[in-house]
Amino acid sequence: MTAALDVRGLTTRFDTRAGLVTAVNDISFSVEPGRILGLVGESGSGKSVTGFSILGLIDAPGEVAAGEIRVAGTELRGLAPAAMRRMRGSKVAMVFQDPMMTLNPVLRVGDQMAMAVRVHERMSKRAAWARARDALATVGIPAPEERLMAYPHQLSGGMRQRVAIATALLHRPGVIIADEPTTALDVSIQGQILAEIRRLADETGTAIVWITHDLAVVSSLADEICVMYAGRIVERGPAEAVIAAPRHPYTRGLLDSVPSGHAPGQPLPQIPGSTPQLANLPAGCPFRPRCPRATDLCRTTPPARGSDGREVLCHHPLEAA
Repeated sequence: MTAALDVRGLTTRFDTRAGLVTAVNDISFSVEPGRILGLVGESGSGKSVTGFSILGLIDAPGEVAAGEIRVAGTELRGLAPAAMRRMRGSKVAMVFQDPMMTLNPVLRVGDQMAMAVRVHERMSKRAAWARARDALATVGIPAPEERLMAYPHQLSGGMRQRVAIATALLHRPGVIIADEPTTALDVSIQGQILAEIRRLADETGTAIVWITHDLAVVSSLADEICVMYAGRIVERGPAEAVIAAPRHPYTRGLLDSVPSGHAPGQPLPQIPGSTPQLANLPAGCPFRPRCPRATDLCRTTPPARGSDGREVLCHHPLEAA
């Protein structure tokens, strides 16, 4: 099956006062239609920059320095600005962490959704409103006709996020990149949105990249997981296998930090230290200063080890214990 999204060797850099910073370092992954890829890691690991790079939203002093980005076989790098604008929304869309980054507070929901439709397709305002209404119904919003008449501030946080997801679905894009869209929501609303996303992927065949720091979220949502650290993918594999038996010490540390896996009242295990400065990464494995399994060998670049559909970037993967 042809991948809906295929990323190969993606490298994104920023020219800063501290020097050249590589925020995304030679990463590769693909997502097939109807599948969900969880892109997981701490803040600063390069997850969001990866999403922005795919959409062509990296501005100076940043640049996508290398790699290939294909959506349904079309190479996005090198597209003229007008052609890239046509791709955004129609073929690949993004849902941001804060829906108010997407929604205009002084326009009714229906007006701005209809505007998003008519930017890409010639149709009447009535037809555009009808499509917006159908999109709201698709994401489980009750009384969609009434919601079209509302302003964003009149909706709850969960409802606004559903509107943002519905807006991304207006043109039935083959790929949706969701950048931590449920982080600010309470647990019950988060669960509802996750269920809707899973249903949408299954029913529409949309490929989804779900960016998050929360392994507990992707464990019930994603088909495959890529764990990022310091701009690199350090572990990838089927979600169930990665959660059940992580091979990279960093993945193990993230899982141990999930509260639901520990008795109430007990202190949570922590990964010691903090994420390194990207302008001053340690030699070899970037996780070495924080890793309980580190040796002098870890001062050299770790190899990619793979088997059974999994890959880990580590000199001492946990399977060797």
